[in-house]
Amino acid sequence: MSKQFASALLASASILCATISPAVAQSAQPVRMASNMGGGFIEFLFGDAPRGGRYEQMYQQQPDVGFDGRRMPIDPQGMYRQEAIDPSQRSFDPKYNKQVVEYYGKEGAGTIVIDTPNKFLYLVQGDGKALRYGVGVGRPGFTWSGTKTISAKKEWPAWTPPPEMLARRPDLPRHMEGGPENPLGARAMYLGSSLYRIHGSNEPWTIGTNVSSGCIRMRNEDVIDLYGRVGVGTRVVVI
Repeated sequence: MSKQFASALLASASILCATISPAVAQSAQPVRMASNMGGGFIEFLFGDAPRGGRYEQMYQQQPDVGFDGRRMPIDPQGMYRQEAIDPSQRSFDPKYNKQVVEYYGKEGAGTIVIDTPNKFLYLVQGDGKALRYGVGVGRPGFTWSGTKTISAKKEWPAWTPPPEMLARRPDLPRHMEGGPENPLGARAMYLGSSLYRIHGSNEPWTIGTNVSSGCIRMRNEDVIDLYGRVGVGTRVVVI
């Protein structure tokens, strides 16, 4: 290759790069693709983005099964917000592992206390101790507080989308049997008569984040452990 031809080629490449708009450059950022039937597929399946086009293949953290009828946030262009998760950020923070900790609250032994701002669930043991688990909680605008009781417990629960979600996403299945692909995970504990649940997830990297529409999300191994320790009627305090 002659020096003159190489110089001309480099100059053309420089001009091309310089003309790429910021919007195009931003759209080239890596996204997590729903390339299998694991947790990413679950979030994609139960998301709000229209089917088809590039948004159908983008990983989405969208409303959880506790959806209460409110629309999810939108970006300035009016498209549903997408959250691309870098694979390097999928590791589980060890501070969210189950552990025995000091507890100075006023709730009695056997009470579940959910610390929404800090993303922890405490099962009070008494004598100043509690079992602490990491959880995922509601996105901004979907958090809540109050006192409920566990009204039902299910192993590998089935899921039926509520009418509000079906109105927005008529393409969703009307019913989904329990199993690894079900968004409720391995166990679910239903909170009073609300749509909210404490339930499992096979996406541990979402623990410690604002990810749901009000449900309390746990790792499957943690929700199985908690499920075996509490019964129907257990008091749940959400702060």
